[in-house]
Amino acid sequence: MSNVLVYELEGKIYINLTNKCTNDCIFCLRNDKDDVKGQELWLDSEDFGAKDVIEQLGKFRLSSEIIFCGYGEPLLKLDILKEVARYIKSNYPNIKIRINTNGHANYIYKRNIVPELKGLVDLISVSLNAENSREYDRLSQPSFSGAYEEVIKFIKACSQEGIEVVASIVEGYKGEHHDIELCEKIAKDNGAKLRVREWIPNGY
Repeated sequence: MSNVLVYELEGKIYINLTNKCTNDCIFCLRNDKDDVKGQELWLDSEDFGAKDVIEQLGKFRLSSEIIFCGYGEPLLKLDILKEVARYIKSNYPNIKIRINTNGHANYIYKRNIVPELKGLVDLISVSLNAENSREYDRLSQPSFSGAYEEVIKFIKACSQEGIEVVASIVEGYKGEHHDIELCEKIAKDNGAKLRVREWIPNGY
């Protein structure tokens, strides 16, 4: 099995940079299956560079949007992500770039990395996941304490940098429901829109 660094889903191109994550969300697709539409996203090795990603990108007919999202947290590979994003923006300026992230990057790198993404990324989707820290910890099972507060700060940092940001929650997990109005308020208060994603019981 070779590394699937680039895959297609519902007409969009996705980039799978890592299987590592600082969350272990109980509703995460990878807990239930090893593939997305038959494409194995568990990497054999994480020893690769931007040129390997770009090479795989070249095998696809690129769509109007490319999303950094796979079986891990893409911003854990920040340098590779930035290099690939620069390549896309230089060669395909009309293609929109989105990052789906758990919002832990500033905590991980101990600095505000958001300015480094300005001009490279059109939209950042941050997994808010809950309306309070207690629920966040239960659902997301983060590897460090205070993670929910870090997510809120990251959302605000994206907004302050002028990057469009969406806060997302997964609704309907095993019959559970969020306070959507409160989640919308939290998102709005920090400069973001809210996206409600319906839980997919059997994944893609």
